[in-house]
Amino acid sequence: MSTDIPDVSKVSIGILGGTGDQGKGLARRFALAGHTVLIGSRSAERAQAVAESVGGSVRGADNATVAAEADVVIVAIPWDGHRSTLESLRSELAGKIVVDCVNPLGFDKQGAYALPVEEGSAAQQAAAVLPDSRVVAAFHHVSAVLLLDPEVAEITLDVLVAGDDREATDTVQALAARIPGVRGVYAGRLRNAHQVEALTANLISINRRYKAHAGLRVTDI
Repeated sequence: MSTDIPDVSKVSIGILGGTGDQGKGLARRFALAGHTVLIGSRSAERAQAVAESVGGSVRGADNATVAAEADVVIVAIPWDGHRSTLESLRSELAGKIVVDCVNPLGFDKQGAYALPVEEGSAAQQAAAVLPDSRVVAAFHHVSAVLLLDPEVAEITLDVLVAGDDREATDTVQALAARIPGVRGVYAGRLRNAHQVEALTANLISINRRYKAHAGLRVTDI
């Protein structure tokens, strides 16, 4: 696998919906890697409280402030608020790399299942809502439990990265590699994000059956 990846060590990272476990876990790992991290929420007070609980170079603010200030913005909001939140931040996110890790899933007695999305995937919806942003799909399959566990120094995982902008996907692959044990692997154009998002339902089933926090590894690269 090529090691020719950009230097992203000085990139600041904003996380919309960063008060949830996934966003909080990513914030923790990127802060440990030396990044300035901004946690966003509809409530600036809640965001700041969560940021203080994470510690390190993490601070909290409302979503609009985070979207405007961060170099790269990760979308980790609940699916039911996905479109409306991004629509409200269109101007703040213009020109930025926006990393969508939202999984549109439903749950019933049989477990998790992928929901249909009119645009094809959450990432494609983000691209439609944010025409002036560089949308990349990534970080769908990273266990929040492992991200938050101080006993876990390395996470053995490949992050599948999909997008239409080569510079943007290279940047996100490099950011993924800032987490010890993790590789960022290019996984195709943004139109391929649906399979990546939907695969989360399979991983949830695996984790329930085997009482694990399973991720993915891609062989032969």
